[in-house]
Amino acid sequence: MKRVYIAYTGGTIGMRRTREGYAPAPGYLKSLLAGFPELGNRVMPVYDIHEYDPLLDSSNMGPEHWLLIARDILAHYDDYDGFIVLHGTDTMAYSASALAFMLQGIDKPVILTGSQIPLCEVRSDGRDNLITAMMIIAQHPVPEVCLYFGNRLLRGCRSVKVNGSGLQAFDSPNFPPLGTVGIKIRINHELVRRPGCGKPELAATLESARVGALRFFPGISIDMITAMLEAPLQGLVMETYGMGNGPSKNRSFMKALEDAVSRGMVIVNCTQCLQGMVDQGGYATGHALDRAGLVSGFDLTAEAALTKLIYLFGQGYDPDRVKRMMGQNLCGEMTLSETN
Repeated sequence: MKRVYIAYTGGTIGMRRTREGYAPAPGYLKSLLAGFPELGNRVMPVYDIHEYDPLLDSSNMGPEHWLLIARDILAHYDDYDGFIVLHGTDTMAYSASALAFMLQGIDKPVILTGSQIPLCEVRSDGRDNLITAMMIIAQHPVPEVCLYFGNRLLRGCRSVKVNGSGLQAFDSPNFPPLGTVGIKIRINHELVRRPGCGKPELAATLESARVGALRFFPGISIDMITAMLEAPLQGLVMETYGMGNGPSKNRSFMKALEDAVSRGMVIVNCTQCLQGMVDQGGYATGHALDRAGLVSGFDLTAEAALTKLIYLFGQGYDPDRVKRMMGQNLCGEMTLSETN
């Protein structure tokens, strides 16, 4: 029988009703699962649950928690056939992206999932999300970090939360699902990455990385941009218009970017659009950002771009190496470099 390790970090799936609304309660999820007869079916894997203390709403999670989850998985790596991370939905795409970078080269499946409705409710989506994730590990193991939600298995570093209240809360705008679930579980094997060599080496810390994000909007203040570009910031994800365009006629803005790049800051140009790709040579306004030294984010999600920067600086790499690696496909997070 396959064995699955469930890391329960918190989130809606295991919450219970209180007078103040839904809230996590230690031991509650385990008691709920003990009453699910389907988990004892012969097609289901054996599972163990590790409940984190404290349980966290995903809005309170950061790089130190990503590292904690990765270390937890690697500490139990040899004893299980696959891993499920139960996680709140608000920042699940960030955690899925970060874990994809940290766990490069794994040869076992890691699936993040959760729910929009708690398991304690009659029509919770969490029951199907969890049971199907366990069945995918047992019957269709995909050796990479994935996110399963709403009948689709997505590559973790391609996922984005697109709906705050719907049950299909996540999408993969620039990459097809790794699998779809209806009457049958269908895996798109041609899209799945090949198994790696096993357990990767983790960085000692990710908290030292000083990285930020800035979204353009018409009329954005140069004072705001200048303040964002001040040291000690090491890297910045800049969400630009369309195919990677910005206010190139604003000389103060362009000089602020050039000065920041010359000081060693890595600025990644990502589009605000949900779909599509940055092309810094497509328009003069994008070419100006290229001349200023911005790195193209190609079709990276903002979540993947941010966590990739944190991961690379967390590895202790210098800015030149970070710039080079931001343009390389490390774990299936970008399309363009796959075809170069």
